[in-house]
Amino acid sequence: MKNNLIIYTDGGARGNPGPAAIGYVVFVIKKGETLHELMRKGEAIGIATNNQAEYRALIAALEYILTLHPDALEVRLDSELVGKQLRGEYRVKDKDLKPLYAQVTKLAQRVAHMTYTIIPRELNKDADREVNKALDAI
Repeated sequence: MKNNLIIYTDGGARGNPGPAAIGYVVFVIKKGETLHELMRKGEAIGIATNNQAEYRALIAALEYILTLHPDALEVRLDSELVGKQLRGEYRVKDKDLKPLYAQVTKLAQRVAHMTYTIIPRELNKDADREVNKALDAI
């Protein structure tokens, strides 16, 4: 059976920059479209901007997911900037985002089929909840 996964990622900072956290939720697709939640995580990451937190959430999720050796991965995130940068629609101009972008693209090369889907914030509530739980615990 193919190992097809979907991850929802989110990052946020209270202040920009400010105390920041990341969150992600991993689902495995079984028998077509049936989704089974595999894992969820949120953690504080120190001081960062919102965009840095978005990238760091994706990096953390990819590092976990690569241990599962996925055949295909769909990343769902609500950050238009990060999503469009990763799809090659926007250039990465911010010097602080360039190394994070490079790290994501290096990790992504290890997945045979990978897509980035930008979703409305309302559809990313699980990952957002993980971010806010981590921020509230600071």
